Amino acid sequence: MSVSLVVTVIGPDRPGLVESISEAVAAHEGNWLESRMSRLAGKFAGILRVDVAEPRSSDLTSALLALESQGLKTVVEQSAVGDDVAAARGLRLEIVGSDQPGIVHDISQALARRSVNVEELVTERTDAPMAGSSLFKAWASLRAPHDLSVDDLREALEQLAHDLMVDVTLDES
Repeated sequence: MSVSLVVTVIGPDRPGLVESISEAVAAHEGNWLESRMSRLAGKFAGILRVDVAEPRSSDLTSALLALESQGLKTVVEQSAVGDDVAAARGLRLEIVGSDQPGIVHDISQALARRSVNVEELVTERTDAPMAGSSLFKAWASLRAPHDLSVDDLREALEQLAHDLMVDVTLDES
């Protein structure tokens, strides 16, 4: 029987960090299933999911935690393997507008009030062409209850977008 581990890592960015993590996983015959990793403000940050045979899970966990000696803070959590995606429907959200504090909070608050789960969120701030200001962009994968009206959610987000002066696009995935 296998165990699913969710691993988060953060530390100063340098070459070889992913290799160190993958070496620990491979040495314990783990299977690297999925990950999201990025360099942010000089730091390497990542999250990954690994399946490993149950008898090897504690040794793999120890090996991953030992990466702290290389400056990589690591957290390992055992996870339930099955996702209950049948009980919800997928949505895609896109936000574009002038950057200002609070956009993520206001949008995520509106989603949480309607029991919409943010499964993945990617944001960036770039220079706005010919405007001399910053442009905020976000893409999100959402999971919404089947009984939630997508039109009602879209209307609520569009009203909020008007208040925030951003454009919001919501589609079923």
